[in-house]
Amino acid sequence: MFSLDLSGLTPQQFLDTYWQKKPTVIRQGFKDFIDPITADELAGLACDEQVESRLVYKKAGAWQAEFGPFESYGHLGEREWTLVVQAVDHWLPQVAALAEPFQFIPNWRKDDLMMSFATPGGGVGPHIDLYDVFIIQGSGKRHWRVGDRGAHNEFAAHEALLHVDDFEPIIEVELLPGDILYIPPGFPHDGSAVEPSLSYSVGFRTNSGYELTEGLADFLAEHALAKELMCDPDREATERPGAISQQDVALIKQHLMKVVADDELFSRFIGEFVSQAKHDLDIAVMDDEGYSKQEVIALLQQGKPLHRLGGLRCFYFEATLDQGVFYVDGEEKRLPSEMKAVIQLLCDQRSISAEQLLPWIDHNPFLDFLIELLNAGYWYFEGA
Repeated sequence: MFSLDLSGLTPQQFLDTYWQKKPTVIRQGFKDFIDPITADELAGLACDEQVESRLVYKKAGAWQAEFGPFESYGHLGEREWTLVVQAVDHWLPQVAALAEPFQFIPNWRKDDLMMSFATPGGGVGPHIDLYDVFIIQGSGKRHWRVGDRGAHNEFAAHEALLHVDDFEPIIEVELLPGDILYIPPGFPHDGSAVEPSLSYSVGFRTNSGYELTEGLADFLAEHALAKELMCDPDREATERPGAISQQDVALIKQHLMKVVADDELFSRFIGEFVSQAKHDLDIAVMDDEGYSKQEVIALLQQGKPLHRLGGLRCFYFEATLDQGVFYVDGEEKRLPSEMKAVIQLLCDQRSISAEQLLPWIDHNPFLDFLIELLNAGYWYFEGA
């Protein structure tokens, strides 16, 4: 288990001082840090076609990018290239554990945990991210420059690389193992490996108005909702039939706002929208009939902890928790209201001890639902 030290600040003090306001360096945020995987293991993961990965390097002074899967890396030499692998937390539980200390920020804001390996001089170039990121230095050292927010010029250094013009740094630092660099959205930054190094980026992302509107439209279409037509029984005669009056603009806006103002409908949309997986999940295919109640009870009585699949997103609303409503991987789920404690365990904790679940082993709705989750590959027992 990783233990986070925010330079002596409480999580709330850190949020008040830095979150979405200014970048900062957290020296030894993870004291005595040891990489949960090796560079070779990361390179092996990038050989899997389900895993999103890319190589970034320069050729004849020009930036290049290739997308995985990759079969080998020997042709790249020993300098100035970087391997980037997305959503490593979806595939390796030991890496997913590195994001847990940041759970003072709600899970629905979390995007993924990206890893990179860079040879000396390697990096992805100066760029601006539109999300918050905690960059954790693993083995090796990296030199970082971070500029201030402002009107920076961005350009395509390669069709897959959006870079930014050179900037005046407000932070210039060399990160050592266990150090953390926090960067809010909009601050240009550039990292370059001093020696062969691993780094971990825990990203937190929001959605644009376009993304939310598109998602809402898809949700309404999928569920055949909000089909009621706009009505105007009090319409007055017009002398300008080619005009759209201010009253009509207000009428159309009001009709659209009725959808957003419907708390039950809008909460269901948000629950399904934000619980959709951002990247592929490492779901194991069941090769038999699945778990029986007797097997599940036996595993719990043996003390086997229950683990959530890496990258699986599941959330509840405080307002509807008493109704047993929650969301798993883009789907609404409903359980008896007396099971709200179970819902909280499933959504709040990546791992649940057997002791926390044993009180429920005589509760058939709980066992039925747990078996459904296990057989779907969403949760699993350690060592089973």
